[in-house]
Amino acid sequence: MAKFTPLHDRLLVRRVEEAETTRGGIIIPDSAKDKPQEGEVISVGKGKISEEGKVRPLDVKEGDRILFGKYSGTEIKLDGEDYIIMREEEVLGILSGAATSSKKETAGSRK
Repeated sequence: MAKFTPLHDRLLVRRVEEAETTRGGIIIPDSAKDKPQEGEVISVGKGKISEEGKVRPLDVKEGDRILFGKYSGTEIKLDGEDYIIMREEEVLGILSGAATSSKKETAGSRK
């Protein structure tokens, strides 16, 4: 992908797709699904400029998993992939522990 750096307090976000099936194994057709409101931050701007001319760095950083409003941001296509550009204020929160990591349970953690 071409390097894209958002300006000021903007973020470049890739939607995290929802599972295609429910826990019971029912396949959900695309027409019945809402667009996911969860995404991964791909790149961030340098920060918002205050009235004093100082740059306040963003609380959100590259790699964060975030939740955002249903109608947040502007959808764009870069190198054939869909992304969203949004302002930091449109982010509802940062998800911790949501990243798909391969953490294994330790032997003593189950009872």
